[in-house]
Amino acid sequence: MAAVPVTPLRQFDTCRLIPSGFVDKEDSVLVPLSENTAHLADIFELDNATNQRVMAEHGRAMGIGRDELVSGIPNFRIINAAYAYARPEGSRFNNDERGAWYCAFDIETALAEIIFHKTVEYDEIDRFDDSVRYQNLLADFNSEFHDLRGSARHKKILARDNYIASQKLAAQLLEQGSLGIIYPSVRHTGGTNLACFRPALVGNVRLGTVYELTWSGAPEPEVAAIKTRTLKPQKREG
Repeated sequence: MAAVPVTPLRQFDTCRLIPSGFVDKEDSVLVPLSENTAHLADIFELDNATNQRVMAEHGRAMGIGRDELVSGIPNFRIINAAYAYARPEGSRFNNDERGAWYCAFDIETALAEIIFHKTVEYDEIDRFDDSVRYQNLLADFNSEFHDLRGSARHKKILARDNYIASQKLAAQLLEQGSLGIIYPSVRHTGGTNLACFRPALVGNVRLGTVYELTWSGAPEPEVAAIKTRTLKPQKREG
């Protein structure tokens, strides 16, 4: 594997899109299921036993240590969840045991990435009829990351439909102490993405605009900006 250069990065307002339903709620969705405070505590205990983020924050995750996660800062649960919840097949630069904070340098690239993956899902069931909302999470970065931009030696790492080589590289770099990888988007020409390996480096997380993606029979969705929200203070779990 050819050596990957390291580049200092100072990038503000990076964009990460997640389903709006995963962002803050005024009260836990478990509250309506409880009869009283004691009952709610029991429900929280049962839920926390299978909550991957909570398990990670208590040192019971295989892929990331409790000491790597963050706490005591605004929206720390949103940050930790990105590392605790990994796709079963992994993503480009992480396996199924440890996630990463994926983001784009601009909203056009972030939307292109989301649209590509959702379109693949709909293509598998041959049904392009849905409307979903995504919350843009803005974050700032100021650190040194491995950089795949402009590197012709790493074409396999940026394969459009195969993550075998990229996951292998990421595992090697992570073991060597890498903080993350900057790489060109293969879904949006000219776009740039970042996979940050370390929760502590995800700075100043805040809400941007909500985007609604609507598929009406065709693979290409309509995209509408809905609104900008303000995060509410996160409540302690029972």
